[in-house]
Amino acid sequence: MRVTQSMLSNQMLRNLSSNYSKFDQYLEQLHTGKKVSRPSDNPVVAMKGMSYRAEVSKIEQYKSNASEAENWLENTDEALDKMTKALHRIYDLAVQGSTGSYNEEDRLNMMSEVKQLKEHVIDIANTSVGGKHIFNGRQTDQPPVNKDGTFNSENNDSVIIEVAHGTKLAVNTKPDHLFKTETDDLFSAIDRFIAGLENSDLDQINASIGDIQAFTDQVVNARADLGARMNRLELIHDRLNHQEIVAKKMMSDNEDVEYEEVITQLITQESILRASLAAGSRTIQPTLLDFLR
Repeated sequence: MRVTQSMLSNQMLRNLSSNYSKFDQYLEQLHTGKKVSRPSDNPVVAMKGMSYRAEVSKIEQYKSNASEAENWLENTDEALDKMTKALHRIYDLAVQGSTGSYNEEDRLNMMSEVKQLKEHVIDIANTSVGGKHIFNGRQTDQPPVNKDGTFNSENNDSVIIEVAHGTKLAVNTKPDHLFKTETDDLFSAIDRFIAGLENSDLDQINASIGDIQAFTDQVVNARADLGARMNRLELIHDRLNHQEIVAKKMMSDNEDVEYEEVITQLITQESILRASLAAGSRTIQPTLLDFLR
């Protein structure tokens, strides 16, 4: 077969184009740090990368949900702590007021303090975080207690947040578990105690001791349940952190380049390209000037 100058030139150009393409590929990998910059570079790597990236995105969303749940639980815990202290003080005043060692004036002074404590408990019951009332079930746009101390919550639903795949956590404490029993509510009980102090009614004051203790026990039990949920959320958060590390490592192993390897390949390809250019220059058709030198 006759080999013409045109055939040599075309073959040289094809080889140079191929070498330039490989050189550009390694150079782009070095600049981006990624094995592929478009799906056509390596469809398998690209498809796996999309899957790993979706997994990382899902975990990050769950972590965001867990942070929201943590914020809700921590604010609830702080509120219940303050409420417990207020109820303990009301209980102590009820015990003191029930004894005969205090006169009517002393009980009126106690009444003034109990009224302030009631306002404090109302403020705690109406705690709002991010514009949401945390003690009114799913009806978070309305407070559970009126300013006059009337308990008006009619929503006892759980606020559910999905904190992991298939794992949903109730983050609120239901108002019926705190402020209400089958026949009574906390604020009515405090009002009866206030009336007993105002009238120096020892029987009413004695009855209030048991009422206040019952509601205090409810708050303590609710806080214990809240602590269990907080511990579970902490375990879930730790698991999400571990899953994120693993998912990001898999994504990195799939699409990130090894810089030492890429630099070596780039240097090698550069040498091949220079050799191709040197060899190609010899295949160009000599001119009359080349013979006259």
